[in-house]
Amino acid sequence: MTLFGVDTGSRSLREADHLIHDLVDRLRLPVVACTHLIRGAHPHVAVSLDVDKDRLELDGGVATAADRSGPPDLAAAAFEALTRHGVSGRAVVFPGSSELTGTVSIADLLARSPITRLHVIGGPDHPGPDDVLDTRDHLRPEWQAGELVLAVTPAGSGRYAPFEVPNPTPCCADHH
Repeated sequence: MTLFGVDTGSRSLREADHLIHDLVDRLRLPVVACTHLIRGAHPHVAVSLDVDKDRLELDGGVATAADRSGPPDLAAAAFEALTRHGVSGRAVVFPGSSELTGTVSIADLLARSPITRLHVIGGPDHPGPDDVLDTRDHLRPEWQAGELVLAVTPAGSGRYAPFEVPNPTPCCADHH
């Protein structure tokens, strides 16, 4: 397995998530895949993941620690995503992610995944091991200082939900 970055110029997190799932489905390999916001003249989203580089075929930029391929700007952003893997970024696929569906206890979430802690937004609560998380089948923890942290919001007594919603309404969607 090789850590590398991929950049196809995804314009949104949702588009990058679809790219990751497409790559994972095609490769059928266990991976940890993350999204990374790329700033600059053309802001977009690149991804990083561990996989056998020789088995990957896509139109875009690809980078490993040793080389880059594809259009220069996308290859450079793919390399940037590669260097940020495990340090920053939003994890889309990670060990245990496919089994963390429905409602799970906080103890099970922490035991069955590399998520090390929850950050509660909008409440002073500190989830206990018997509290539950309604995953909405959409967990996107973020790397913070070397640990995978899931942002959650209170959803009732002893209940939490991921802060990121699965299908957010795009800004200005109701405007004509």
